[in-house]
Amino acid sequence: MQPPFERRIAACQRRLEDAEADLAVCFPSPNLTYLTGFEETPSERHLLLFVPEHGDPALVAPAMYEDQLSDLPIPALQLRPWTDADDPLEEIATVLEGYRLSGSDPATVLVDDRLWATFTQDLRELCPDAEFGLASAVLEPLRIRKDDVELDALRRAGAIADRVSLEIRDRGDDLVGTTESELAAEIDRLLAAHGGEEPAFETIVAAGPNGARPHHHSGSRPIEAGDPIVLDFGAFVAADLEGGTGRYPGDQTRTIVVGDPPATYEHVHDTVREAQEAAIDAVEPGVEAGAIDRAARSVIEAAGYGDAFVHRTGHGVGLEVHEPPYIVAGNDRELEPGMVFSVEPGIYLDGQFGVRIEDLVVVTDDGAERLNDTPRGWESGR
Repeated sequence: MQPPFERRIAACQRRLEDAEADLAVCFPSPNLTYLTGFEETPSERHLLLFVPEHGDPALVAPAMYEDQLSDLPIPALQLRPWTDADDPLEEIATVLEGYRLSGSDPATVLVDDRLWATFTQDLRELCPDAEFGLASAVLEPLRIRKDDVELDALRRAGAIADRVSLEIRDRGDDLVGTTESELAAEIDRLLAAHGGEEPAFETIVAAGPNGARPHHHSGSRPIEAGDPIVLDFGAFVAADLEGGTGRYPGDQTRTIVVGDPPATYEHVHDTVREAQEAAIDAVEPGVEAGAIDRAARSVIEAAGYGDAFVHRTGHGVGLEVHEPPYIVAGNDRELEPGMVFSVEPGIYLDGQFGVRIEDLVVVTDDGAERLNDTPRGWESGR
C-alpha cells in the first residue's frame, strides 16, 4: 500500500482529472497539511505546493525550510527552495513552465480557498490565460471522509475530552466561587495533563445568563449556586502518520448545574437532550445533512423554543474544528461512512441561561458512532 501522503496526492490528481482541471495550488493551510504532512503558519514568503493533473508535485519554499521539507515522505516531490536574495516568482514560473499549462485550451488552476490575494495575483500574472477555481472542488471530497488513522486520532481526542468532563463534573459544590476564566484555565490544564497538545479552540465556560451567548468568552463572573454552566472544550491530538503530521480535535459540550437549577431549566435541558438524541438517531449513510438539522430542530420547535435555537445543529471536524459537512438546513449533501461532525443543539434564553449538549459522531455503514461517552444530564457532584 502507498504511504499516506503519496496516496492522498495520487487521489488529488485523480480528482483533478475528473474535474478537468490542470493544477491545484496550496499554501500553508489544512489542505497543505493533508497532502504533505507539513504544518506551518502562513507568512509573506511564497510557500506553495503545486499538484498537477499529470506529473510530479512541486513545493516552492523558502530555503530556511529545506531541511524540514526534505524529510517529507513523498519521494516524487520536487523541492524548489529559494533564498531571500532570489525572486520566488522566477522559481514558480519555472515550475509552471515544466507543467506545460499553455496550449490551445486555457489551463484550469484550482487555488487553495484561503490563498492570500497577493499570491493569487502572482499566479494570475504568471498564467494570464488560465481559468481559476477553488481547490476545495477536489480536496473537500477527499478530506470529508476520514481514514482509520484520522478516526483513531479523533477517538483519542474524544477520550481526553471525556476524562476532563468527568473531572469537572465531579467537583460539584467546589465550583461555586470559581470564576469562568479560572475554570477555563483549569480545563485547559487538564486537557494537557491527559495528553492533549493544545486547546482546539478557546474554551467556553458560560455561567448563568452568560450561557445564553453561544460563543461567550469566559470572563470574571464567579459561578454561583444554581447557575447552569455551559462547558465547551477540546484539545488537538496528533495522528499517527508516517513521516508527517496532522492534528485532530476533540469538541464536547455539557451544561451542568451546581445545586438546584432555576425554574423551567430541567424542561429546557430535557428538550435539548431529546433533540440531540433524535438527530443522532437520524444519522446514517444516504441521509442528507439538512435532515439531521431538521430532526433536532423539530423537537425544539415542538417544545416552543424554536426561536431560541439560533445556530446550525453541527459542523464537520477534521484537520479543522469547523469544516464540511455542515449540519444545517438546506444542505443536501448526503452522509457517507467516515464523515465526522458535531451534533450540538441548544436553547438560549436571553438574560436567564443557555443549554447546549454536543458530541462528535462518525457515520458508520449503518448509523453513527459517538466519539464522546460522558453523562449528558445536568447534575454535578460526586
